[in-house]
Amino acid sequence: MVQEQSLLLDSAIRDWVLIPILIVMVLVGLVRHNVTQLITSTTPRAEQPEVLRQQRIITRSAQLRANRVHLAPAAFQQRLEWLSDRLGDGSYVVVEEKKAGAEDDLPKNPLSDPNQMENMMEQMKKSMVQMVPQTLIMGWINYFFTGFVLIRLPFPLTLRFKLMLQRGIDTPDMDVTWVSSISWYFLNLFGLNAIFRLILGDDNAADGTRDMAAMSAMGQGAMGQGMSPMGPQQPDYAKLQGQEKESLDLAGSDKRTKWIGQGIEQRVLTMYRQRL
Repeated sequence: MVQEQSLLLDSAIRDWVLIPILIVMVLVGLVRHNVTQLITSTTPRAEQPEVLRQQRIITRSAQLRANRVHLAPAAFQQRLEWLSDRLGDGSYVVVEEKKAGAEDDLPKNPLSDPNQMENMMEQMKKSMVQMVPQTLIMGWINYFFTGFVLIRLPFPLTLRFKLMLQRGIDTPDMDVTWVSSISWYFLNLFGLNAIFRLILGDDNAADGTRDMAAMSAMGQGAMGQGMSPMGPQQPDYAKLQGQEKESLDLAGSDKRTKWIGQGIEQRVLTMYRQRL
């Protein structure tokens, strides 16, 4: 029979360590969410007309395939032939002119695009808003509350959780269910996400998992020595339009889909005959 390990914790630890860490993390999450909302640009970015033409022709073709049942066969066939020709001849694909010389093999500098530069600056500001508060909280906990045992979890755990739950406590014989102060911080970092979703909604900036992802991304960028990606890659619209042309041709060859107005006269007469 395994003897249960019990510790008597001072109530002051609950009042001055456990609850304050929880309250501080909730308040920091709320403040961070509001600051992120303030620094997020709400002005819609104007897309270049050439890029819009490349995108809209694909969207138009997809809508034609999805709503073909509402078009008469002749109208659908006319639109299908026109879109298939435009998608196949590349008239809606913008071909970028390359400069002659050694610059042909160099990738395009994303900093030359004002939209990408603005996106990068906005992402950097959001990452700083997420990283700085968590760094300060971790430093505050490590400085004032190192070595505190705060709470015991009400369910058993294996020894693999000992390193995660008892950070800062060098007691190999202590039961794994006891939680230290810095481990309480990490539990709140991930456990408060449901509370923030309830208060702020699903799309909130107080999610603690985003902080860890931002720190990881910044660390990988520093270790990469300048090899981190410099903005999103432009999609290959010629390839996308070719794939859409194939899908459109397959939709045109499908004879199982019938026009919704086929035999409408007979159906209307049958419906009114049954009512009479």
